[in-house]
Parts: sequence; C-alpha cells; structure tokens
Amino acid sequence: MHIHGWCCGGDGRRWSVLAIVGMVVGGLAFAAALALAFGWVVMMLWNWLMPTLFGLPVISYAQAWGLVLLSHILFKGGHWGGGPARGKRRARHDGPFWKRCEGDGDEAAGVGTREESRPEGGA
Repeated sequence: MHIHGWCCGGDGRRWSVLAIVGMVVGGLAFAAALALAFGWVVMMLWNWLMPTLFGLPVISYAQAWGLVLLSHILFKGGHWGGGPARGKRRARHDGPFWKRCEGDGDEAAGVGTREESRPEGGA
C-alpha cells in the first residue's frame, strides 16, 4: 500500500505506510533519547560547576529536567516550535524576486515569452 504524493526523492520511488510509520516512531525514539541525554548533561554540568563556584546543592536528574523545562518556559515563552526564526524565513521571500514573479502562467514562474526575449530592433 502506497500513499500518493510521498516520494523519497529523485528516483520517484514511493514510501509505504509501514515505512512512514517506522520513520515517525524512529524519529520520536531518537528525540526522546536526545531529551534524556540533554537532562543528563544539564545534571552533570550543574553538579560539576555550581556547588564549587556558588556553593549551591547537588541536584538529581529530575531536578535537572525541571531546570530544563523552567528555562524553556522562561526563555522561549512556552512555545515548543517555530519561534522567531519562522518569521525570519518568511521575511526573506518578500524581496524583489518574488515581486517580479507575480502574475499568471509562465510569467508567474519567471519565464518570459519569446517576443520579450528578443532584442529590440529586429530579429
């Protein structure tokens, strides 16, 4: 069974539903592993630096994850995706190239007609 419109690239081969589900599950597992590793890194860095430098207590893994979550809420405003970078990407498409391509048909794709491409004054 294939999902129409889901191509893998230049060879035109289509992915099956099972392959797509496998990629989603694999991606979620990879993201969870990275999240667990990030919590461990925060805990190790805190326990290495903070007690020595500032006299703060050693923290557990759960407390390190609490710090990660708290810093995410404070510095990103609680948004999990997108952020200011998404708006910057859209702003790049407001340049003169996109204004030139407004219109219908071939003109929208930036392709001129044959008469437009001829030099003025003759053949």
